[in-house]
Amino acid sequence: APYAAGALMAWVTATNGPDVLLPLAKALVAVYVANILHAAVVYSGAVYLFARMSPLRFFQGMFEAWAVAFTTCSSSATLPVSMRNAQENLGVPNEISSFVQPLGATINMDGTAIYQGVCAYFIAQVYGITLGLPQYLMIILTATLASVGTAGVPGAGMIMLSMVLQAVGLPLDGILLIAGVDRIFDMIRTSMNVIGDAAGAVVVSATEGELKTIPAGVDVGGK
Repeated sequence: APYAAGALMAWVTATNGPDVLLPLAKALVAVYVANILHAAVVYSGAVYLFARMSPLRFFQGMFEAWAVAFTTCSSSATLPVSMRNAQENLGVPNEISSFVQPLGATINMDGTAIYQGVCAYFIAQVYGITLGLPQYLMIILTATLASVGTAGVPGAGMIMLSMVLQAVGLPLDGILLIAGVDRIFDMIRTSMNVIGDAAGAVVVSATEGELKTIPAGVDVGGK
C-alpha cells in the first residue's frame, strides 16, 4: 500500500505540478485545527455541562486511549483501552461503558465527518470547481451519513469519501491526492472518534446518575 500510494502521488504531482502539494498541506492543517477545536468546544462542553467534569481531567483520563488511537488509526483496536480508561479514570460504570463505547466505535465518527467535509472542499478547489450552498449542504449530509457507515479500521474514511464526492459531482480522481497522506489524516480523525465515544459515555452516565466519583489522590492516568 505505501508503494502504491507513493506511485499515485508521484503521478498526480508530475501531472499537475508541485504546486498541488501546498494546498494539500493546508488541508492537513485545516483538518487538525478543526478536530482540535471540535474536541475543545464540543467534547469539553458536553462533559462539563452534563457531568460537571473538568475538561482537563477528562482528557488526562483518556490520554492513553488517545495515544493508542493516534498510532493505530483504528477505533476497534483502541476500544479495550478506551473502555478501561473510561471506567477506571472517569468513573463510567461497566454496564454503560460496554454499551455506549462499542456503539460509538461503530456509528459515532465525528473526526471522519470533519475530514470528509474538508477534503471534499479541498478537491473542489484543486479542480477549480465552485460550490454553492446546495453543494455545501449535500456535503454536510453525505459526510454525516458516510461517517456513520465507516468501519473502525485504518483507511476506511478515505474509501467513504468517494460517496461524498459523487453526491456533489466532484471528480473521484481527487482521492489520489489524499491517498498519499491519508495516514496522517487518519491519526487525528480516529483520535477524535475515540474521545467522542468516551465523552458520550460520560454524559450518559451522568444523566443516568451512575457516574462514579474517583477518590481524591487517585491518579487519573490509571497508575
